[in-house]
Amino acid sequence: MKCEHCTRKECSKKTKTDDQENASVDVPSLALENGEKGEFHKLADAKIFLSDCLACDSCVTAEEGLQVSQQNAKDFFRVLNLNKKCDTSQHKVLVVSVCPQSLPYFAAKFRLSVTDASRRLCGFLKSLGVHYVFDTTIAADFSVLESQKEFVRRFRQHSEEEPALPMLTSACPGWVRYAERVLGHPVTPHLCTAKSPQQIMGSLVKDYFARRQNLSPDKIFHVIVAPCYDRKLEALREDVPTALHGSRGADCVLTSGEVVQIMEQSDLVVKDAAVDTLFGGLKEEEVRRHDGASSDGYLAHVFRHAAKQLFDEDVGEVTYRTLRNKDFQEVTLEKNGEVLLRFAAAYGFRNIQNVVLKLKKGRFPYHFVEVLACAGGCLNGRGQAQAEDGRADKALLRQMEGKYADVPVRPPETSAHVQELYREWLDGADSPRVREALHTVYQGPGLPAASRDIKW
Repeated sequence: MKCEHCTRKECSKKTKTDDQENASVDVPSLALENGEKGEFHKLADAKIFLSDCLACDSCVTAEEGLQVSQQNAKDFFRVLNLNKKCDTSQHKVLVVSVCPQSLPYFAAKFRLSVTDASRRLCGFLKSLGVHYVFDTTIAADFSVLESQKEFVRRFRQHSEEEPALPMLTSACPGWVRYAERVLGHPVTPHLCTAKSPQQIMGSLVKDYFARRQNLSPDKIFHVIVAPCYDRKLEALREDVPTALHGSRGADCVLTSGEVVQIMEQSDLVVKDAAVDTLFGGLKEEEVRRHDGASSDGYLAHVFRHAAKQLFDEDVGEVTYRTLRNKDFQEVTLEKNGEVLLRFAAAYGFRNIQNVVLKLKKGRFPYHFVEVLACAGGCLNGRGQAQAEDGRADKALLRQMEGKYADVPVRPPETSAHVQELYREWLDGADSPRVREALHTVYQGPGLPAASRDIKW
């Protein structure tokens, strides 16, 4: 399988799924098959390639490759069809959670604002038979808030003898998988332990929401709509609390591009609908985002929080300084000529490699790094921002960036729903339940030493 983020010749591995790498995965359309009412048939021109994921150089086992190949619209439509059968005991409650970085893609494709695109997508999914459509921003709120607290704790505990810094973000599944499977020590101890928004959303849906609805987690089929293929790999992780109930947090991940293809090939009459919330009959009337140009804005939110908590400094607008390239930027907090905090954003694997090399050599000046595997950030995920030739669609990306910038920013601290969930779901912001539901531990690479050294 070939890595989407590099072009090196060594980046390949023969597995049992090699034959599937260049084979298409049929995606059901909305037309009726054999005249049978309520059934969907398959279209051969909708394809997913295993080569579109980040995994490279032994990051993916043969078994995982097979599981990734099954993460497609075929499984989604299987459940839709199942729900049309008379045997209600087999029915599933279909829940779709949409990543905020996917919405600008739908907005650009359908020439709508992000909020209107969200309503259009929600209406379409419900016309298919989806019961609930959620926005994962609430899960990202938790992830950012827990990252903030962890950074402050690490900063206070850091010492030369027991270094707790730099802290490296853990929201990007491609980066985390690379760190776990290829890099190992000394990198993984620096990964923030806060779960990603997708992992937290899985817990919210399969634990909190399931209990509110008096449902067993295995009665819910949870679909994530995301901008990149790496989210499909992330869905295979087993360390979410819902695994105790025998149910994955995310049952299926579809890229934004896969969903748009389904929408474009549909002849359903769609009525726009407001996105649901986890709180009964309440609806999300307007989309909100975090303070990141193309991501969930971990750097900006953690920076402001740390400046206030550690140095009693109120930071308004965060000023970024571009260093090596547009995907490596720096933010500093200075007072009386002294640098108190030095943060960086490193996007794309070449910048990540430079971060790793400096970290290993002990010549790393940063306290915190927001790490994303995709150059250009989450908006540039391969599941939504590429042209037919496989290259990045720069014109489309510019449109998406403009639409995303127009979305109002809501700091996670101001969300009343999040505070309610801390109380009702997690027994308080500092309870043992928080550690269980919102944090993770990282695996060792389990790979031969020779495979950990990547040449760029």
